[in-house]
Amino acid sequence: MKLVSNYRENNELRKSFIQLAADIFGLDFTNWHEKGYWGERYIPYSFADGGRVVANVSVNELDLILNRESRKALQIGTVMTHPDYRNKGLSAKLMNHVLAEYEGKYDYMYLFANDSVLDFYPKFGFERVEEYQYSTRVPSDTGRAGLRKLEVPADLKQIEKVVYGRVPVSQSFATANSGGITMYHILNVFPDHLHYSEEENAIVIFTEENSQVQLYDVISTSPVNITNLLPEGEVVFHYTPDYKGLKVHSVPFKREGTLFVKSGVGREFPRFVKHPFTSEA
Repeated sequence: MKLVSNYRENNELRKSFIQLAADIFGLDFTNWHEKGYWGERYIPYSFADGGRVVANVSVNELDLILNRESRKALQIGTVMTHPDYRNKGLSAKLMNHVLAEYEGKYDYMYLFANDSVLDFYPKFGFERVEEYQYSTRVPSDTGRAGLRKLEVPADLKQIEKVVYGRVPVSQSFATANSGGITMYHILNVFPDHLHYSEEENAIVIFTEENSQVQLYDVISTSPVNITNLLPEGEVVFHYTPDYKGLKVHSVPFKREGTLFVKSGVGREFPRFVKHPFTSEA
């Protein structure tokens, strides 16, 4: 076996990686790659047995916006090992390689771990972080202006333009340079829940469940007037809202799994925030 990375243009290794992600997590990166959204900021570090990827730890290079300041961040994802190659320490070796490769090059490294591996990441200096989720109640005298349903793939070029030219969804806590991750969500998670506001030039991603609106993202190239976009009733934010004049309520967020963070020297991860759902890898 050998350790390989940056093999996006290697057909054999890329296809093997995509197959492993499909087998382990049910993820399909094929369309995402073919449409050009697998950019240079998504870097898999893998062990390959010949031309077969058997273990992987991926790095997403992005930025965190914290109180209007930009910080370099690395989001770890797609940590996986083929069943035939488990219990050989491959994931640990890849994690140690990534830590050495990026030593001193980030302010924060973080990941979202499922419940089966909660004891794994503290061995590498990661700490659990509690998130908070925000909600608001919109009175009946306000409400969203006419939203047009977007269609994938018909409106994909328009969606791309807004996603890759977006401003952060929040200046308190958000991500930047994470368009590739957001496009994965648009293609694979929310293709039927995309709405466009002509007035705000904004894409609004939401679902309506049990008399609640689950608001996953507001993607725009300039700040929006959120009162033009929110419907009447209870709205639950899947990011950290900081809209001026909007009264919100927060509660500890219970997700499947846990957010783990490894902070750079002299850095402290902010409290009372919710990581934007559409930039989770």
